[in-house]
Amino acid sequence: MGDTVVEELPRSATTEDQGSTHNPNPRPHGDDEEDLEEGEIVVDDASASLKQSAAITHQPHPLEHSWTFWFDNPSAKSKQAAWGSSMRPIYTFSNVEEFWSIYNNIHHPSKLAVGADFHCFKHKIEPKWEDPVCANGGKWTVTFAKGKSDTCWLYTLLAMIGEQFDHGDEICGAVINVRARQEKIALWTKNASNEAAQLSIGKQWKEFLDYSESIGFIFHVRILCLMHSRSICLPFLVPIHQKQGPT
Repeated sequence: MGDTVVEELPRSATTEDQGSTHNPNPRPHGDDEEDLEEGEIVVDDASASLKQSAAITHQPHPLEHSWTFWFDNPSAKSKQAAWGSSMRPIYTFSNVEEFWSIYNNIHHPSKLAVGADFHCFKHKIEPKWEDPVCANGGKWTVTFAKGKSDTCWLYTLLAMIGEQFDHGDEICGAVINVRARQEKIALWTKNASNEAAQLSIGKQWKEFLDYSESIGFIFHVRILCLMHSRSICLPFLVPIHQKQGPT
């Protein structure tokens, strides 16, 4: 055993002579990186790893389109003012996280003042029939008792921004109209002459909302003039149970 101790001492002295400081933690540093096994990573600052992990966790989930919320304040409306002149854009969102951040911090339809109109339209499309994208379109409409549209409004928004419609490119946006005795949700489309697309959108929308009543499609006024006030209805859809939304 004496020979073993004697043989190890010179090695320790030689190491110290080379200027290496004794380190109780035998973790490789500096020029010793060549001793790392393939794929091994040394992190001196633990917080750097945590920051990198947080960045990955909070990566936003982009939507296919950006969308803008618009609000038409009933108190700002005037009989003398042009229709839509009191309408203002509220916020434009482009990912899932932004949507929920906005939705969770705004009044739902049941809390809006009577006369309010709240829109969600694809970015750069104004919720006006005068907008070129909407000019040749129409709208599907569903009606609810006062204070009963909150759930279906949310389902409509999620179906739109989540691209759940087979003809999603035909959709301009949606609006909730709050009135004294009822609330109406309308889904605006681009090209009313594309009857197959309109029927598909109406049928799917009913299914998404689990809406049991018949719904109707109304052409924009320009199309009404050309087609003699023609309208499409969906009485042939299979009746389904009405969804029980919150009060």
